Amino acid sequence: MELRLDNRTALITGGSRGLGRAMAEAFASAGASVIVIARDLEALAETRTALVAANPDGNHAVISADVADPAALGDAHARAINMSGPIDILVNNAGTSKAGPFLDISDEDWAQDFDLKFFSAVRLCRLCIPHMREQQWGRIINTLNTAAKAPPAKSCPTSVARAAGMAMTKALATEFAPDGVLVNALNTGLLRSNQWRTRWEKLGGHQTFDEFTTDMGTRIPLGRMGEATEFANLALFLASDAASFITGTAINVDGGMSPVV
Repeated sequence: MELRLDNRTALITGGSRGLGRAMAEAFASAGASVIVIARDLEALAETRTALVAANPDGNHAVISADVADPAALGDAHARAINMSGPIDILVNNAGTSKAGPFLDISDEDWAQDFDLKFFSAVRLCRLCIPHMREQQWGRIINTLNTAAKAPPAKSCPTSVARAAGMAMTKALATEFAPDGVLVNALNTGLLRSNQWRTRWEKLGGHQTFDEFTTDMGTRIPLGRMGEATEFANLALFLASDAASFITGTAINVDGGMSPVV
């Protein structure tokens, strides 16, 4: 089965590295025009080069913006529309893992995490859904993590923000199903991505990155960490016409690690 996104425009937040970058390249290779919003200018430039290489005919664009800032996010969306046209596929992927003991988390920590992970998705959905409703076709994919279903100790505020994202996924899927707008979530497990490379670097280099990820993989039933491309393949399926009867679900991409299906 060949999955195609010809004549579709996709917007991906946090798309210049890791899982976001993998999704951006997969969508471009399938024929989509891809717009990436992230903060790092150098990473964005590299991403645009990769997108053009994957699909030279696409109307690709990269925008530097802080999605946690409502004004900056609104401006980024407006620029995206001007450069590449209305958004058919929205991937809310921006976010980092922020977790710790509950009593150590301040109101500011909670607010910053929700602004980045949850409210940025709320605002972009509000901006993109009208066009999707008008054309009776749209795809929204929210990148969450398995803590949204099974939050461990010391997982706040990330697990709570992700659980909110999962609830919104279901609510929007139900509300906009009559308009042909499909809304799903992908819950990440342990996947080889930029966040894990950053954690490895902080450990001081006592292992190679491959050794580090191999050790992490022993915690997973499949015996290894996942690859960003494996995550992107599922996102591509959900964004395509092949997934036309799938909405309102949150799929674990975790090698069987989560105790909750």
